[in-house]
Amino acid sequence: MTAYSQLLETLPANPKNWLITGVAGFIGSNLLEHLLKLNQRVVGLDNFVTGHQYNLDEVQRLVSPEQWAGFTFIEGDIRNLDDCNKACAGVDYVLHQAALGSVPRSINDPITTNATNISGFLNMLAAARDAGAKSFTYAASSSTYGDHPALPKVEENIGKPLSPYAVTKYVNELYADVFAKTYGFNTIGLRYFNVFGKRQDPNGAYAAVIPKWTAAMIQGDEVFINGDGETSRDFCFIENAVQANLLAATAGEDAKNEVYNVALGDRTTLNDLYGALQAALAENGKPYENAPVYRDFRAGDVRHSQADIGKATGKLGYAPEYRIMDGIAKAMPWYIENVG
Repeated sequence: MTAYSQLLETLPANPKNWLITGVAGFIGSNLLEHLLKLNQRVVGLDNFVTGHQYNLDEVQRLVSPEQWAGFTFIEGDIRNLDDCNKACAGVDYVLHQAALGSVPRSINDPITTNATNISGFLNMLAAARDAGAKSFTYAASSSTYGDHPALPKVEENIGKPLSPYAVTKYVNELYADVFAKTYGFNTIGLRYFNVFGKRQDPNGAYAAVIPKWTAAMIQGDEVFINGDGETSRDFCFIENAVQANLLAATAGEDAKNEVYNVALGDRTTLNDLYGALQAALAENGKPYENAPVYRDFRAGDVRHSQADIGKATGKLGYAPEYRIMDGIAKAMPWYIENVG
C-alpha cells in the first residue's frame, strides 16, 4: 500500500480543518473536491481575479450535500492581512495556492505580480504562524530553476530567474526558510511543473498550453506553437498534484522546511503534445486535422524542463499515478463538455 492510499483511508475517519487559498482556481478547486469527498472541513479564500464561481459550483454538484456543508467560503484577498487572519482562524492545514501565475503576465505587469505573490505570500505565512496552523504547504514553481541548464532539475540546484514571476516564487522559498529559522514555523514548498487537468481555464492571454490548444482544436481554430515545437516540458496531471499536497500537509517533521518537485519525471515536446491532443480528440469523436502554426519563441521561457522527483518520492511518499497520456485521456471528456 502506498503512502497516499494509506492517507486516503485514514483521513475520512479523522476530519481536520483545512484552508485552501485560491480555492476557486484550477488547482484550488480540485483540492477542494478531493478534500470534501474525504469528509474534511474546508475554508476557502479567493478574490475571483483568476478563479471562478463556476468552479465552485461544479464542485458542489460533484459532492454530497453533507460534504458541501463542510465548506466555508470567504471572498477576500491575500494582499489584505485581515482576510488572511480570518481565513486561518482555527485551521489545521493550510494549502496556499493563491498567486498570479504566468511568465508573460509578470513581464507585462510585474508590480501586481509582486504584490500578490510576495506581499500576499508573506501575509499568509504570518497569519498561519499566528493562528498556530499545524502545517503550511505552498505552491512553488519550476520557474525557480531559471537559467540552470542541467536536466533533470534537482531541488538544490537553481539558476538565475528569467522572469518577474520566477523572482516572486523564489522569494517565497526564501521567506519560508527564514520563517523556519526565525520563528520555528516550518513549511513545505511544492515546485509545480506544468500541471494540467479539468477546470483549468482555456481563455485569456495567459492560459496554459494544454487547455488553450484543446479549446482551439475543439472549436476548429488555429493552434500556435511558440518556437520550433521541440521545446519540452514535464507535464503533471492534476491528480498527481493533489496527491503531493495532501502528503505534504500531513508529512512528519523530518520532511518539513523543504521544497519538492511535483511532476512526472519525464518530458514531452510541444510537437508531441500537439499529436497527443489530436489523438485524444479523435478517440472522443472530435477529429482535428489542421497543422499547427509556428511563431517566435516566447520571452522568458526556458527551452527544456524536466524534474527529478526522487526527493518527493523518498521523503513524502509521492508516487504519481498518471502519466501525461493518462491525464489527457481522463481530462478530455471534461474539455469537450465544458470548453467547446
